Amino acid sequence: SGHVRPPPPQNVTLLSKDFDMILTWTPGEGSPPDVTYTVRYESQEHMDKWIMVPHCKNIHRTSCNLTCVLPNFFVKVRARVKAVSGQFQSPWVESQSKEYHLDVELAPPLLNVDVKENLIHVNASFPLATCVESLLWMYDLNLWEAGSEDKKQYEHILRKNTVTINTTALRGNYCLSARSSFQSIGFKYSKFSQPTCVLLNHKG
Repeated sequence: SGHVRPPPPQNVTLLSKDFDMILTWTPGEGSPPDVTYTVRYESQEHMDKWIMVPHCKNIHRTSCNLTCVLPNFFVKVRARVKAVSGQFQSPWVESQSKEYHLDVELAPPLLNVDVKENLIHVNASFPLATCVESLLWMYDLNLWEAGSEDKKQYEHILRKNTVTINTTALRGNYCLSARSSFQSIGFKYSKFSQPTCVLLNHKG
């Protein structure tokens, strides 16, 4: 029968994106249609001990989110994946190593802007997996009058904290934008979010 070992996965990459650590790969050329993939990871704390990832066993997709299986966000990990078809399997293919804390890539936060009579309350929500919520995420906030280059900056606000801005002296169209920040060795930043603009003290 035409059963042979499936070709090994290609382009196996451990990717840090939008607060998550994800292993991605592409099917080997000529992979059979029934091919599935199984992923394991190894942490620097326990070298040569490859640990099964329960939600990435015999999967059809070509990625595996490892964020909440990482035993420690402060050590390097690497992952490996093999292709399985029927009774046959490819050799394992390994990724490079990454450390969540040092390599994490941030997504911009989503701003929630609440306009009261003479105040604006602003808070930010982050697309975080529950397991990393306890790390010290922060955000920076910019406020400026639409069309102006002059931005008022609020820096290193803790993720759960609300910024309250007194708008008594402000009149017109004002915009707010924020970026996520995180301190590893230096500060890391996301891009700034799309501006949210509000009309202040408009006498209509």
